[in-house]
Amino acid sequence: MEGNAADGTGPMYVPFGHIVANEKWRGSHLAQEMQGKIKLVFEDGLAPVDFYLSSRSCILYITEADLIAGNGYRKRLVRVRNSGKLQGIVVVEKTQMSEQYFPAMQKFTVLDLGMVLLPVASQMEASCLLIQLVQEQAKEPSKNPLLRKKRALISESALLRTVQQIPGVGKVKAPLLLQRFPSLQQLSNASIQELEPVVGQAVAQHIHAFFTQSR
Repeated sequence: MEGNAADGTGPMYVPFGHIVANEKWRGSHLAQEMQGKIKLVFEDGLAPVDFYLSSRSCILYITEADLIAGNGYRKRLVRVRNSGKLQGIVVVEKTQMSEQYFPAMQKFTVLDLGMVLLPVASQMEASCLLIQLVQEQAKEPSKNPLLRKKRALISESALLRTVQQIPGVGKVKAPLLLQRFPSLQQLSNASIQELEPVVGQAVAQHIHAFFTQSR
């Protein structure tokens, strides 16, 4: 197994169809849920990354305890975002206990950093999500042999889920928005007038408020 960069934010060699996991997750409920369903390899020295889905796509996992404890998790996100070497996807445990902390975390991750954010209710749900993301990149390997294309599949799927989390959007309107505004940056800069033809006045106001309140 080839190692990653010394600062923990470089590309990692990931065998096709595998997930490379930070050693700290060995024996966890999340890892146990994935084993037997996908090939899991544990490696030391991956911090701040928790899981690699491909050589340049990684998961930063924020537990319920991380979220409740304060803003300590932010340094990890910023390190990966600023490295420019990895496409980081943030997975966060949004539970009854941590729900009140989620909006601030959502705004920091999506607006300030421009990263994809996927909430899960439990580590069991997270295991299904990670497996699905890896399977999506492997759907048509013969037609899409380039790693860049495989990573794009992960990015598009995760971006769609992120947009679905914006208040008022949901599963029906998210694809429509991404057809018109294909990135978080373009969506965040859209005016109410630009959003209205796609999702209607009420939802347009929700989206605009979500992106402008934290500025």
